[in-house]
Formats: sequence, structure tokens, C-alpha cells
Amino acid sequence: QEQLAESGGGLVQPGGSLRLSCTASGSIFSLFTMGWYRQAPGKQREVVALIGRGGSTNYADSVKGRFTISRDIAKNTVYLQMNSLKPEDTAVYICSAGTFTTVTYWGQGTQVTVSS
Repeated sequence: QEQLAESGGGLVQPGGSLRLSCTASGSIFSLFTMGWYRQAPGKQREVVALIGRGGSTNYADSVKGRFTISRDIAKNTVYLQMNSLKPEDTAVYICSAGTFTTVTYWGQGTQVTVSS
């Protein structure tokens, strides 16, 4: 049984936008910091954005001002709104649940491709 289920990836042109969604089981959503990581081919997995149980957020420097992480507590869902996308944003985006420094649960990942 999936505990983190992502959706919303796809192909978008440079400068475009996408919104990723990750729905978690209720216990996970209420207990953990939720977030998004990404992994591009041949590169290490890196954190993109995190949102704590109290609503505090952290962003990678490379996405600050372009990406926004948010959550809907009633839906146990965390979102990643991605604007002004660049080709270097191309990666598999993976939902996470854990703390600001560790990950306990990973999603399956969703592909985001930024290309003209």
C-alpha cells in the first residue's frame, strides 16, 4: 500500500509552470515534515523544498522565488507549485516524509521534463 502518492509531473516548455501533488496517509501527514526532493540523471538526489508540521518552509537556493511548497491539511496533501521552469529543473521529483534533515518515507517519484 502506497503511503505517499505523487501526481502532476509532465513535459513543459522553459518558462512554464507545473504543480505537483503528494497525498499521504493521515498518520504520516500529521507526524512528519513533508517535502520534495529531485534526482536528475547522473546526479545525486537533492532537496527541493520542505514544509514542517507548523508550516515553516525551506527551499533549495536554486528554486527560491520560483517554487512554492504548500499543504492542504484536510486532504493530507502537499503541493509543489513550480513556476519559471528551466531545463535544469528536469528530474524525477520525489515526495518525502521525515524531518528537516532525514527522510523516513519516500514516494515513487514523478518525472518533470522542461524542454522546448
